[in-house]
Amino acid sequence: MRFQRNILITGGAGFIGSHLVRLFVNKYPEYQIINLDKLTYAGNLSNLKDVENKPNYNFVKVDICDFETIQKVFADYQINSVIHLAAESHVDRSIKDPFAFAKTNVMGTLNLLETARQAWQNTENQNLFYHVSTDEVYGSLEFDNTLFTEETKYDPHSPYSASKASSDHFVRAYHDTYGLPIVISNCSNNYGSFQFPEKLIPLFINNILKNKPLPVYGKGENVRDWLFVEDHTRAIDLIFHKGKIGDTYNIGGFNEWKNIDLIKVMIKTVDKLLGRQEGESEKLITYVTDRAGHDLRYAIDSSKLKNELGWEPSLQFEEGIEKTVRWYLENQEWLDNITSGDYRKYYQEMYG
Repeated sequence: MRFQRNILITGGAGFIGSHLVRLFVNKYPEYQIINLDKLTYAGNLSNLKDVENKPNYNFVKVDICDFETIQKVFADYQINSVIHLAAESHVDRSIKDPFAFAKTNVMGTLNLLETARQAWQNTENQNLFYHVSTDEVYGSLEFDNTLFTEETKYDPHSPYSASKASSDHFVRAYHDTYGLPIVISNCSNNYGSFQFPEKLIPLFINNILKNKPLPVYGKGENVRDWLFVEDHTRAIDLIFHKGKIGDTYNIGGFNEWKNIDLIKVMIKTVDKLLGRQEGESEKLITYVTDRAGHDLRYAIDSSKLKNELGWEPSLQFEEGIEKTVRWYLENQEWLDNITSGDYRKYYQEMYG
């Protein structure tokens, strides 16, 4: 079968990536979707059980730092579009091992860019390199009415955000220097199903479920803008198809929460769904020493995306968080396989 587009989605076995792969495989049978993932600790192919046998879906286990193999994948599948999500993304891990973040997020992105440039330089196909980034590249905001816009200057404060900022600059440089067709989006904190449980929301849902401590950095005053993952993938879909080449789009939930208030909403929701007394699990809150370089506030202005492409979030946070909590409570086997490490054994046997 000849497909209209052969789209490489990197990091497609991860949290956001698996939601995006599922969306594209189901919505666009005329596209061939190639899911490229290294299957590190955060990659889990069981996230995609429902699409793994679809005729327009393929999985390849590859490290984006392996330049020669990336070139072979482009040739074998005649890749004409890339949506690049593969990245090391956990701030605490970046503080402990900044070299791994520079290698994957900077050099891995550069490998993909150079491979795309070489593969597409003599073609007239509809090519696009879509780079998915983060709001953390913009630094930190005060407790005021300011928001991150597409014009906000970069001011990264952690090894993670510095590595993503660098990769963003390389993407833009390839557009300006070589004419590579690119778009970039910078998103706020995502939440939803299939998120690796080192991240705040699934970690705390699991800890509340098991009556384990809820470690809160500092006083829990840091503010984040929360975005439901399926709203994020809808935005990526729109930008991929209708975004202006060379442009940047911010994707946010217009949904700011102090960490401590977010945690109390989760406690209330989990306690309610488990039949516990409301607020019973607040006793699990444990304040711990603040993270190094912990940004005070993130908040994204998504007006450009709304005005140009008509996107806006579909869920209010309380609705989204209840939907998310229900999913984790109904999929405790998935959660237990992650926290025990059993999920890695099966795919290591299959893919090495």
